[in-house]
Amino acid sequence: MNLEDKVVLVTGGSAGLGAQICYEAAKQGAIVITCARRIQMIGEVKEECKRLSGTEAYAFQVDVSDPDSVDALYEKVMDEVGRVDVLVNNAGFGIFEDFLSFDLGKAYDMFEVNVLGMMVLTQKFALDMAERRQGHIINIASMAGKMATAKSTIYSATKFAVLGFSNALRLELKPLGVAVTTVNPGPVATDFFDKADPSGSYLEKVDQLVLDPTKLAKAIVRNMKYPKREINKPVILEIAAKFYTLFPTIGDYLASGIFNKK
Repeated sequence: MNLEDKVVLVTGGSAGLGAQICYEAAKQGAIVITCARRIQMIGEVKEECKRLSGTEAYAFQVDVSDPDSVDALYEKVMDEVGRVDVLVNNAGFGIFEDFLSFDLGKAYDMFEVNVLGMMVLTQKFALDMAERRQGHIINIASMAGKMATAKSTIYSATKFAVLGFSNALRLELKPLGVAVTTVNPGPVATDFFDKADPSGSYLEKVDQLVLDPTKLAKAIVRNMKYPKREINKPVILEIAAKFYTLFPTIGDYLASGIFNKK
């Protein structure tokens, strides 16, 4: 498998899972475009991608919550690179708090980044993919979009939205030669939890469920060659999510008991 001459754009590519996706794509020979707000960090990711791929790589600053910033990113990419073959919508954040005390201003921010900004950016590049009748869009959702738990009301709502959007988009774009994949991971060992759970206790409580970002990135990059409908990890949460849908009473028991560690 290789991605030689394929252009892969990753949002939220400055660290964590996004950076690992960039590195794994670069190892397969892809021309990587890493995008995020932290310009110095994406510059470092870009240089590592160049080293790994032996070809060109790019780093563009973007705030996905700002439509003007997304417009500027699109223009830069099309002017300097020419196209995007694989778009990975990885940018996003979460905050785990009780809804009754949740600052709804932060809820607006979360929807602007996790959902609306992702939609604006996706439409830009999907139009070009559809015109060329080839491309692949990978949306990083979450198991929280399949099985909600306490203290994840807003975050789960954003990821349910990403999942619904992706499912409909897949049906619309398939006749146009563009694939859509949704990635639904459980907890991943990244700095995501620095903001989501400042106490630092959540990952310790769910240690057996925590995913290695490098291994998850490898699975996502393998999927760039052979697109699948969904990637769900870990398996135990995939099974639990099915129970959640098929057997609601058992699902609530699992969500409020075994998997309620926030």
